[in-house]
Amino acid sequence: MTDTIAVIGVVATPPSIISTGDDLRITSFRLASTQRRFDRARDRWIDGETNWYTVTAFRQLAVNIGTSVVKGDKVVVTGRLRVRDWENGDKKGTNVDIEAVAVGHNLAWGTTTFTKAAPASTSADQAAADQSAAESEIDGDDEYRGEPASGGIDGPLFAESPTSAPF
Repeated sequence: MTDTIAVIGVVATPPSIISTGDDLRITSFRLASTQRRFDRARDRWIDGETNWYTVTAFRQLAVNIGTSVVKGDKVVVTGRLRVRDWENGDKKGTNVDIEAVAVGHNLAWGTTTFTKAAPASTSADQAAADQSAAESEIDGDDEYRGEPASGGIDGPLFAESPTSAPF
């Protein structure tokens, strides 16, 4: 049985990015999650115990984490929980891992700007796209290629800060 979990915490280690021989990208980092509560007797916030997780992500999510997340960032992680006991000679312990399906900055603590990542493509796909673009330029083909039109997302509605938007 797979348990799904969402954890709010702080990135405790710099994300480690590796690429396997099959060009599979894997990123992992440690996440610290500490519960805080208000102590009315002391009239202040106090920290509870810290839970530690190893977060692992694969493929495009791994690449995006590697370019977007740094040690100290406050994030929200959603994924599959895996708890494993281990033993190594005299030492015993428990690993708590999350295989991430989504990771994002915790916007309760700040702002961020989202940039849609281009899908990973093979060199053959890129060569075909380059050839197609070159042919279109030669033929004078004016078909839509995804550039924003006037008044679109990058147009006048969002030219100012998001807080000045009419919605």
